[in-house]
Amino acid sequence: MVGVKLLGSWYSLFTKRVEWALKIKGVKYEFIEEDLQNKSPLLIQSNPIHKKVPVLIHNGKPICESMVIVEYIDETFEGLSILPEDPYDRAIARFWAKFLDDKWPAMIKSIFFKGEEQEKAKEEVYEMLKVLDNELKDKKFFVGDNFGFADIVANAVALWLGVFEEAFGVVLVTSEKFPNFCAWRDEYYTQNKKYLPSRDELISHYQTYIEAVAASK
Repeated sequence: MVGVKLLGSWYSLFTKRVEWALKIKGVKYEFIEEDLQNKSPLLIQSNPIHKKVPVLIHNGKPICESMVIVEYIDETFEGLSILPEDPYDRAIARFWAKFLDDKWPAMIKSIFFKGEEQEKAKEEVYEMLKVLDNELKDKKFFVGDNFGFADIVANAVALWLGVFEEAFGVVLVTSEKFPNFCAWRDEYYTQNKKYLPSRDELISHYQTYIEAVAASK
């Protein structure tokens, strides 16, 4: 599709959500890799409020925030539906997507922070995992029998949370505590590898980041 550009970073889970939606729809696009330490004038101009990726530019008009962009792609381009057709199912998909997205700050704090704030964040993550472990028992998808909106947003817990655990040496998820979640996560990664970056490459990227931060101190 002429006139579609995506400003993003290859290691960004939010960018990957948008790429995933574009690929599901079969939309041709130009990917522009952003250096988030040296943001381009185009990124700053396109997202002047947050100055972050991803940004979809369609016919010269920018759209920001990954979940907003995914819905825009679903509504704008022909192809397989990402959100369910049924209004109730669509509402449930949005509920789970928001639930997962709202927990991302706690996931970050549980990995990167130290002390009391980290422990509070871990408790919030454990509660989230308990909910998911119950919800995903014997389920492949969040809503119905098809991969969709909530499943795309779930890349945060299905891949990136585990990558951060390994890269930063923090253990949050075990199959003993959360067997249903772990079974779902393994199936998710196996079935969707073509839409996801290499787990090993992500771990290497974040380990390099850790080393660079340590060297700068």
